[in-house]
Amino acid sequence: MSHIRVMLDYFHPWPNSAGLYVARARRWYAEAGLDVELVVQDPGRGDTLEYLSRGEVDFGIFPPNRLLARRALHGQRLIAVAAVNHRGLEAVQTTRSTGITRPRDLAGRRLAYNPTPRGRAMVRHLVATDGGDPDAVITVDAGARELTVDDIEAGEADATFGNYWSWDALRGELPEDRRVTWPVDEIGAPRYHSYLLGTSERLLDEHPSVVRDFLTATARGYASAAQEQAAALELLERVIPYFPRPLIARSLALVAPTWTDAEGRWGVIDADRMGPYAHWLAEHGAIAHDTGWDRSFTNGLLDVAA
Repeated sequence: MSHIRVMLDYFHPWPNSAGLYVARARRWYAEAGLDVELVVQDPGRGDTLEYLSRGEVDFGIFPPNRLLARRALHGQRLIAVAAVNHRGLEAVQTTRSTGITRPRDLAGRRLAYNPTPRGRAMVRHLVATDGGDPDAVITVDAGARELTVDDIEAGEADATFGNYWSWDALRGELPEDRRVTWPVDEIGAPRYHSYLLGTSERLLDEHPSVVRDFLTATARGYASAAQEQAAALELLERVIPYFPRPLIARSLALVAPTWTDAEGRWGVIDADRMGPYAHWLAEHGAIAHDTGWDRSFTNGLLDVAA
């Protein structure tokens, strides 16, 4: 049986990884001859793509902008082989007490987020699209920390960008009717896959059957997690026992619909998302260039795309 290491998309598991845990628990990986180990990154050693580039994991989940940046700047032979999410998961969040009622109101206010080149570009785009002055936004560098609505109420910032509407934005004690959450794809952001599943071109070239078998079992896992959420919740509670059950359950219910495209297919990477998003990233200086974006992914190993 082949030992396969898969790196998840965050510092700890969360419901977006449910399909992987279900596929393993139901022995669909084992039936394909795969002994799958699910791991998380040590930020001191880099993100998921850094682990992939060093050959320390076989598959990983990552944002498309990071893949495009690595291929553009370093020519790294990493490739996406499936889409995990068919929506952007990020949101702008604030509270009723701030008086912020639309993105342009962020001008002159303190916005907490991780000010990467891509993060800055997205904030500027969202504010400008709504007719606001992006130069007037006051950046609060939150780094990797995800502030909650409780932190906003306590005065740490007036709003946040980057929290996931299906996870981080659900946290905190503030009552729902005092929260304001805008998914970025509802306020003018370019269309993009929040997360892709990828591997190295070497593994793809040398062991395509392993990639295909892994994707087939993973697709089954995500379909089952979406359809049988109570069972998926039980698995998730075992790997993230420090989060409340209602939070995990609500997150799972929100994120599960993002796992399939408009035709109900899991995994198919949309060129009509990838291309314009790559152009947008290059235009805004978030990646070095967008040349070869169409070679950064393949749908050829997916059963639904065969």
